[in-house]
Amino acid sequence: MQFSVSRGHRRPLWSVAALAAALVGAPAGTGGTAAHAATASVTVTVNADEGLGTVGGTAYGANQAVWDANMNTPATANLLGQAGVGMMRYPGGSYGDGFHWQTGTVSGGGYVAPGTGFDAFMGTVKTMGAQAILIANYGTGTPQEAADWVRYANVTKGYGVKYWEIGNEVYGNGYYGADWELDDHASKSPAAYANNVVQYAQAMKAVDPSVKIGVVLTLPDGWPDGVVASGDSGDWNQVVLPIVGPYVDFAILHYYPNGPTSAADSLQQTRQLPAELAQVRQEINQYAGSNAPNIGIAVTETENTYQADTQPGALYNADVYFTALENGAFTVDYWDTRNGMGSVTTAPDGATDYGDGGLLSSGNCNSSNVCEPPLNTPFPSYYGLQMLSKVARPGDTLIKAGTDNPLVSAHAARNADGRLSVELVNKDPNTSYTVNLDYTGWTPSSATPTVYTYGDEATSITTAQVGTAGTQVVPPYSIVTLKLDPSPDNPIDTTLTAPGGPAAGQVGASTATISWQPSTGADVTRYEIYQQQGTNSVLLGESTSTSFTAQNLLPGTTYTLNVLATDQRGFLSRPSLPVTFITGTPHDSTCAVSFNHATGWGSGYVANISVTNNGPTPITGWTLAFSFPTTTQSVSSSTWNANFAENGQNVIVTPGTYNGYLAANGGNTISFGFVGNQNGPDPSPASFTLNGTVCATTYTS
Repeated sequence: MQFSVSRGHRRPLWSVAALAAALVGAPAGTGGTAAHAATASVTVTVNADEGLGTVGGTAYGANQAVWDANMNTPATANLLGQAGVGMMRYPGGSYGDGFHWQTGTVSGGGYVAPGTGFDAFMGTVKTMGAQAILIANYGTGTPQEAADWVRYANVTKGYGVKYWEIGNEVYGNGYYGADWELDDHASKSPAAYANNVVQYAQAMKAVDPSVKIGVVLTLPDGWPDGVVASGDSGDWNQVVLPIVGPYVDFAILHYYPNGPTSAADSLQQTRQLPAELAQVRQEINQYAGSNAPNIGIAVTETENTYQADTQPGALYNADVYFTALENGAFTVDYWDTRNGMGSVTTAPDGATDYGDGGLLSSGNCNSSNVCEPPLNTPFPSYYGLQMLSKVARPGDTLIKAGTDNPLVSAHAARNADGRLSVELVNKDPNTSYTVNLDYTGWTPSSATPTVYTYGDEATSITTAQVGTAGTQVVPPYSIVTLKLDPSPDNPIDTTLTAPGGPAAGQVGASTATISWQPSTGADVTRYEIYQQQGTNSVLLGESTSTSFTAQNLLPGTTYTLNVLATDQRGFLSRPSLPVTFITGTPHDSTCAVSFNHATGWGSGYVANISVTNNGPTPITGWTLAFSFPTTTQSVSSSTWNANFAENGQNVIVTPGTYNGYLAANGGNTISFGFVGNQNGPDPSPASFTLNGTVCATTYTS
């Protein structure tokens, strides 16, 4: 995102069908003063054996924009420090593609406030003990300018800036039609960008080989993902990743709710984010080559695009940060610290939204003499960010938490001090929920827990000893975090470290070998390997070494595993980081399927399927079955050369009257297809069966 009060422009939002209609009784707006319905009941399950990753020092981030004259004041450092911000992005969205660090100017005349130069910014970063992530000027800059910035930052000044992005939202340079990003290159194609990224990476790493280089990618369900321009072999990610794969260290994603029509809509769209991030990871693994496992994911911009300055902004932050971190991102950076007043609107409960999008008030007024709160007044989005550190600080382990009501989100962490924290986010503006909590792999103390609460439009976070570890009441439109002490009977060995760095190798159609680094701190008798199934864990097996081969896996299936060490008493360690892999399809199957995900347009695509019978016996009358990976995918009414029937995510394909015969030994191939609908992520089906036999499958685009 790239707008400011002085420039007044924002990247376009590309709408998809709203999710709010699917939510029974989910009101559209905020409701701090509405009459509250009777308390309803929700069940939350927390599984401490299902690790989702370790919170790093860069996890909680925020953007800093050079049009903000207050970005480097002591008050800014103090407030962001209190919110646990550990990553600071500079110089501000699309300004990055016009900003020249040596002169502190922006191509095209963009406003730069006094006191916002690079050294002043780094002084604030160092004061906070945070890290910087910098946008190297791709649009109007050069690889040499970027390399000189690395030299000045890390050699001359010794700042040790690790993370560098090459450009901002470069796909918005006009190549696909929409044009908001500066780009002076003769070619604005994804291939041109990728080849230039290689030059940037080589020049910058020649100065400091330790720097991490980020490449701009598109997020599934976000424009222009899936759009293939004339003359290109694929969409943006498919063209960019094979070129940059050996040279980059992380992918840059921006996540905003797609054209939300209500607060309920924007708050529910985060439920699609896990599948979207999984699809990006799958694309990296598919296209980026041998370096793919080393490429991280950074969500360097996010914001609730509906009533961001009111309570939905807080609820969104409490949910989206953990959702992204639980699904592989190493940083999530809010847009932005101060942004300036935009269009002023009033929520149904009377709360004022200033169209700002900042964490803190800029204290300015518009031409109608409507003024924001005094300078540095936190908006609710700030408190949503601040609540994150009540759940997990750097070094803590995120664990799986699930809920049976989409209006109540749950996130949890095992803290380094032995405690466990659970965050509950009530997205319903009118209803309190009595939350019943169940725990697996961890036993809470019977003591009354410490509970942190940020209520609807509150001006602070409150703390109280209330409720129990098993039952908490969560008020409407609020964030509640429980801090739980362990029971004396808790079956956890706190001296035993989690197994390190699990990786999947030799992944076949039905087997996979997992290896990891040994646990330390206590005697280990064995390791236990668990499969994540929702909030349930299934023990796949045990090993006395640091590897394990899982057997009897299903072809074309995604598996997420954790490894836990066991000491001599039978007590378990913390779970390892998760390891996720997709089993393949058998190479020696008697049938073969080719799936071609052809041209797309954001909300749909063309899929072509070819089937061959490689077995010794002809087939007269065939049935092909597959499943869409997400609930946001379906077959439209436009199909050809076959009959399609859907039952939920499952699809059954049968022949017409003219193509039901498949000759033996590959004697003929039958082709058919459909137009697919998508309202969210769009990964390809993982496997296909022909008359019940799992086929060897290839994918093209």
